[in-house]
Amino acid sequence: MKKILLIFLLNTSMIFSQNIHVPIDTIVKTNHETIIKGEKIKYTAETGMQPVWDKDGNPIASLFYTYYKRNLPKDSEKKESHRPIIISFNGGPGSGSLWMHIGYTGPRVLKIDDEGFPIQPYGMKTNPYSILDTADIVFVCPVNTGYSRMIPDKNGDLPDRKKFFGINADIKYLATWINTFITRKNRWESPKYIIGESYGGTRVMGLSHELQNSQWMYLNGVILVSPADYKLLEFDDGQEDAIDSSLHLPYYAATAWYHQMLDKEIQSIDLLEFLPKVEEFTINKLIPAIAKGGFISDIERNEIAEKYSYYSGLDKDFILDYNLDIPNYAFWKELLRKSDGLTIGRLDSRYRGIDRTNAGSRPDTNIELNSWNHSFTPAINHYVRNELKFETDIKYNVFGPVHPWNKENDNTRKNLRKAMAQNPFLKVFIQSGYYDGATNYFQAKYTMWQVDPSGKMKDRFYFEGYRSGHMMYLRNEDLKKSNDDLREFIKNSSTNGMPAKY
Repeated sequence: MKKILLIFLLNTSMIFSQNIHVPIDTIVKTNHETIIKGEKIKYTAETGMQPVWDKDGNPIASLFYTYYKRNLPKDSEKKESHRPIIISFNGGPGSGSLWMHIGYTGPRVLKIDDEGFPIQPYGMKTNPYSILDTADIVFVCPVNTGYSRMIPDKNGDLPDRKKFFGINADIKYLATWINTFITRKNRWESPKYIIGESYGGTRVMGLSHELQNSQWMYLNGVILVSPADYKLLEFDDGQEDAIDSSLHLPYYAATAWYHQMLDKEIQSIDLLEFLPKVEEFTINKLIPAIAKGGFISDIERNEIAEKYSYYSGLDKDFILDYNLDIPNYAFWKELLRKSDGLTIGRLDSRYRGIDRTNAGSRPDTNIELNSWNHSFTPAINHYVRNELKFETDIKYNVFGPVHPWNKENDNTRKNLRKAMAQNPFLKVFIQSGYYDGATNYFQAKYTMWQVDPSGKMKDRFYFEGYRSGHMMYLRNEDLKKSNDDLREFIKNSSTNGMPAKY
């Protein structure tokens, strides 16, 4: 009996000590039905892993994706291959594709209240505004995010991390992956769009040029959702210039307006009536003032500080102590310090947080990200396994190990302009939340203005703002409007038989 038990234990040990297997090339398909904008929609969901190859054709990574394709009736006059297709990325860098997948454009979304705050018990619900009625969607997880992983060679060694984890490496391998995907799914005839949220904005700006010039794949549209432009992001190194630091003020003003921290005169008018005044002050007064540095006159310094205080809800002396240059983190800590002792969220400044002490120069934590992490994580894990039927023992990396990230030679803004100049059909759409303090809406506008200094292509740029934060689609009113805005952009970027010429 002891011998039999020993054999059983040994066999069990062997079963449960196997290495976790990373599927390299696999597909799981499921069929579904939903209602979008009052119309019954049948669709196929395909979840799978598709490899990235090296120059010798050996798999060096495999990316997890989810592909939603509307099933057209057999008697439909439309060709499936002619339907628009949108390839969707989130950011980080190091973030999985779950946020826009189950928060924005997908057919199923996280259960949240009308203002976009997660509710318990967590779960999923139908997205009645999904763009699946208009376009097919592919949600892609870059290496080390979601279930995507590097693949070891025959000796068990992982590939060089430099092949994946940097601005230009990321763009290069993802462009080849997209080429393979479009070829496998027979979508070369389809109008093509790429959408990226946050750092995904940097990614898709670069991909627009890489796809055209290395993969000969021309796009109809590039969509930037709360885009992160690395040329503007604050890395807490004190090296922001006058423009970078000034661009925060319109966001500060929007947030202060939301929290009722401004004078009654301002609080009595609508946000969208108020913000243009702040933007004008920022461009015409604040940037020149900060540019003067320590050589600004005392009179001008005080005039600017007083107006800054009027628009931001911050004390004039606090602004003077920072030499008119208020870091984001100081604003998040300071705005509500004296009124209720709470902090405000970085990614969505409608959120309020509790710090250990009122003292300090920055919040203890990102309260909004904590809320999203503990609501989106169980939802995506349950949804993929139970509704999409994709099963694996690999951990879903909401945020994966991709750092250090090589930020050198960032030419993505310039390359977007080149791609637009090469392709008369390529249009760009930017969506931003007014209460986003990580990649604020005015920075996004500034990036849009700077892509093409000539102004010859400005009629091919579109911008929409929303009354929520970084993931502006979480608020129900904005979920509806932002998806409708995507539909309108797809319609407006249709070529309609026009010749490709200027």
